[in-house]
Amino acid sequence: MRFATTSIPGLIVFTPQPHTDERGFFSRTFDSGVVRKAGVDPQSFVQDSMSRSHQGVIRGLHVRVGEGEAKIVRCSSGQIFDVVVDLRSGSSTHGQWLSFDLNDSEHRSIYIPPGCAHGFQALSVTADTSYRIDRVHEPSEDVTIAYNDPQLGIPWPRDATVMSSGDRDARPMAELADQLARIRPPRTR
Repeated sequence: MRFATTSIPGLIVFTPQPHTDERGFFSRTFDSGVVRKAGVDPQSFVQDSMSRSHQGVIRGLHVRVGEGEAKIVRCSSGQIFDVVVDLRSGSSTHGQWLSFDLNDSEHRSIYIPPGCAHGFQALSVTADTSYRIDRVHEPSEDVTIAYNDPQLGIPWPRDATVMSSGDRDARPMAELADQLARIRPPRTR
């Protein structure tokens, strides 16, 4: 497994080297030694979660205020268009976003540092997305930003088909300034 940094500080892409043969493939999806070399404490993760989404579904853009949360995200089945927005005040890339094609053939995963919003759209008929999270969920810290916020201008590949009411009714960042100001500087790892 290899890792690479991105233009957003702390956002890391992990690329495994799957073994394929006539049976299919075998791929390591998490390697604590590689994660540690990338500067992330592999023992900090406390929860694994998974979602299944149908084609066109958009989930997000979600961010956790306060101490935030770090997570490793991958698409274990299907394909997603994954987006990360840096919302950390003082960050050199504050307000910038990157997108990634995560799928079940390349097996890449991304580490999203605290203070960054995350969302994705399912591109395949179904897409299973796995999350490894470093804090227990606290709903009072959840903030959702409009996926179609004109300030961000994210070019989602498909029309949104289904969204939760919270995602559908989310407001743009400009209307969430007070809530987003509650994002604390990254904690020491």
